Amino acid sequence: MKNSHSQSILLATLIVVLFFVFSGLSSKPGDKRSGHENKSCTIKIIAHRGAWKKNAYPQNSLASLRNAIKLKTEGSEFDVRITSDDSLVINHDSEYNKMVIEKTPYDELVRFTLSNGEKLPTLREYITEGLKNNNYTQLICELKASGLGKERNIFLTEKSIKLARELNAIKRISWISFNYDIVKRISEIEPDAEVFYLNGDIAPAVLKSEGIKGAGYNYPVFKEKPEWIDEAKMSGVILNVWTVNNPDDMDWFISHCFNYITTDEPELLKEHIKALK
Repeated sequence: MKNSHSQSILLATLIVVLFFVFSGLSSKPGDKRSGHENKSCTIKIIAHRGAWKKNAYPQNSLASLRNAIKLKTEGSEFDVRITSDDSLVINHDSEYNKMVIEKTPYDELVRFTLSNGEKLPTLREYITEGLKNNNYTQLICELKASGLGKERNIFLTEKSIKLARELNAIKRISWISFNYDIVKRISEIEPDAEVFYLNGDIAPAVLKSEGIKGAGYNYPVFKEKPEWIDEAKMSGVILNVWTVNNPDDMDWFISHCFNYITTDEPELLKEHIKALK
C-alpha cells in the first residue's frame, strides 16, 4: 500500500512538472501564456455596477444596467443588500443617504432618489429590467454580507435565489460574494450556476474541491500570485478579475486569457481586446 501511494504521488508530481515545462516551451519570454493562446482565447467584459462612468449614470442604477445591455457587455454587475424589513435592494455601500440599509425599512430608503431621479431599485425590479430586450448580457449579482451574522447571510442568499427562480432568471444570473458562507450556500442550492468567491484568500484548487466554480479576485492578488492563474486553469476554475481600469493592467489580464474582466471602463476594455486579438 505504501509503495502504491508513493507511486501515485510521483505520477501526479510528474504530470504537474510536464505541464509547466511544455507551457514554458510554448511561451514568449516573460509571458506564461503563448502568443497563439492570447489571440485565440475568449475574454468577456463585465461592466462594474453597470456601464455608468462614461455617461455619468448613477452606479447600480437601471440606467447603468440598460447601458451595459446596449453596449452588449457580456455581464453587468450589481450589489444586493437587505433592509430591516427583508426587502432586497440594489446599493453598493452599507449606507444609503446616511441610513444603514440593514437597519432601515424599505419605505424610508425610497424617500430619497438616485442622482438621475430613479428610486432605489429593488432586486425584483433590477432583474425584471435586466431581462428586457436582452439576449446577451449576463446579470452578475453580488450578495453583500450582513453585519448581523451567518444566519442573516443565508437568509439573504436563499431569498435572492428564490426570487431569481420565480422570475425565471436563474440561468441568466451569475453570483458573486466576498462571504464564503454565501458562495458555498449558492453552490449547494444551484450547483450548475457560475459562482465566484471574491475575497482573494483561497487558492483556486481549494474552491474547486468545495464545488465553487469561480475565482473572482482583485487584480493585485493575481499579480502577486500568478501561479494561481495556471492552478485555476488546471483545476477548471473560471477566472474573473476586478476592477481593471488601467490600460496596462487590461493588457496584462488580456494576455493571460482571463475568462472575465470586470471594469468601470467597458468601452476602453473592448478597444484593448480588439487591438490585442
